[in-house]
Amino acid sequence: MSVSTAAIDPSVCAPLPVLGQDVTVPLVTGGEVTYAALDYAASAPALQRVWDDVAAYAPYYGSVHRGAGYLSQLSTDLFENSRRTVAEFLGCRADDQVVFTRSTTDSLNLLAAAIPAGCQVFVFETEHHASLLPWRDAQVTYLNAPRTPAQAVETLERALADRDPYGPALVCVTGASNVTGELWPVKELAAAAHAHGARIVLDAAQLAPHHPVDIAELDVDWVAFSGHKLYAPFGSGVLAGRSDWLLAAEPYLAGGGASRKVARRADGGVDVDWHTTAARHEAGSPNVIGVYSIASACKALTEAGFDNLVAREQELVSRVREGLAEVPEVQVLSLFGDDAPRVGVISFVVRGWNSSHFAAGLSAEYGIGVRDGLFCAHPLVRTLLGSDPQDPGECGAPEAEPGERSLNAIRVSFGAGTPDEHIERFLRAVSELVSDGAQWKYRTEDGRCVPDRGTAAQV
Repeated sequence: MSVSTAAIDPSVCAPLPVLGQDVTVPLVTGGEVTYAALDYAASAPALQRVWDDVAAYAPYYGSVHRGAGYLSQLSTDLFENSRRTVAEFLGCRADDQVVFTRSTTDSLNLLAAAIPAGCQVFVFETEHHASLLPWRDAQVTYLNAPRTPAQAVETLERALADRDPYGPALVCVTGASNVTGELWPVKELAAAAHAHGARIVLDAAQLAPHHPVDIAELDVDWVAFSGHKLYAPFGSGVLAGRSDWLLAAEPYLAGGGASRKVARRADGGVDVDWHTTAARHEAGSPNVIGVYSIASACKALTEAGFDNLVAREQELVSRVREGLAEVPEVQVLSLFGDDAPRVGVISFVVRGWNSSHFAAGLSAEYGIGVRDGLFCAHPLVRTLLGSDPQDPGECGAPEAEPGERSLNAIRVSFGAGTPDEHIERFLRAVSELVSDGAQWKYRTEDGRCVPDRGTAAQV
C-alpha cells in the first residue's frame, strides 16, 4: 500500500521553532529517531521564543503584588502587562476582565462557581469534560450532538425558547472540537443565546492555538483557554470576559491577594472587603512565570502572522486527511462531514485494530507520539463510534487483545511547530502498520499498551 508524499508548500509559512525538535527516542526495533510530537491537542510543545523570554526573566523573578523591592516591582509590572497583552490578543472589550487561572478546566469551574442562583446552563454532549461537568450546582440541559453547524444553532434555539425567560441562563460551547477538530458556529450560537436572554462562554482551548479569537467580534461573554495548549508551559490559563457575575460572586479561592481589607469584629468574627478587580479570583501567590509564558506566546503568534500560521496548518490538515483517505481501513471521525472547516486535530479508528495497540505501534516502531482513548470527551467519542453508553471503553488501553476492536480512537494533532517530515512519517507509518502489521508484540500494563520486550512479531 502506498501513500502519496506531496510536499507542503514552503512559501505559505515555515513552522515556528519549538522545544524538543531535536530530541531523539529509541525504537523497539533498534536505533533511534527524532521524536515526532503529534499530540498538540493534549499539550503543545513550548515555543522557543517563550522559553527564551522566560529564561531572560527568571533571574529577576520576585513576588507579585507583595513587595516594595525592585524585583517585586518588576515582576508585578510584568504580571499586569501580561494581562494587557492577553486582553489585546483576545480582542477584549474595554470593560472586560482577564483572570489568570491554572487551565481551561480551572477557568470554567471558576465561572461555574460565579453563576447566579437559579441559572440554567445549556451544554452540548459533544463538549470536553472541562466544559461538560463543572455545572453541578446549576440546572443543566445537555443537548444532543448536532450533525451540522446549522443544526447546532437550531437545537440551541429550541432549548432556549423552552426555558424560563426570566431567569439567568448560560450557554457553554467549544470553539473547535478536541476530538474532530471541527469548528463550531460560535458567532451564530452567541447570537442565538443573546436573542433569548442568555449568556455564552467559549471554550477556546483547541481554538486559540490554531485560529484568532476575538471576543468582541464573536460577541461571546467569556472565553477560556489553557497556556499549555498555546505553546506556553508552566500551568496557567485564562478566563476573560464580562466582570459583573465575577464581581458579584464570592471569591473562587479565599485568601491573600483576593482580600483588600480584613478586620476583626467585636464579636470575634472577621469582616472581609474583597477586591473588585480580577484579583478577587486570583488568591495566593500567582504563577507569574506561567502568566508571562502565555503573554509571550500571544506575542509570538501575533508577530509570526496568525493568518500565515492558519494557512500552513490548513495545508497540513488537507495533507493528513488526503493521506488517511488513501488507507481504506481508516475511518476518520466527524460530526459535520468532510467539508467542515477544522483545525489540526483529527481522530480516527482503523478496522481490525485495537486503537491503543495502533498508537503504541506508532510510538515504539516509528517514534511518533499521538493520543489514544476517549480524549476526555466520552459522550462525543461514543456517539461518533456508534457505541452504547454502557459498552466498555475508557481513556487508556483497554484490556483487549491487539487485534480486537476497541471503543476508543486514535488522535493526531499538530500546529505551528510541526515540521513537514513529521506529517509524512505519520502517514507512512499508518500505511505500513495497516498493510504489513506491527513488527512487535504488545501487551497491556498498568492501563497502557506497551511493547512486550524481546518478543518481535512474526512477519
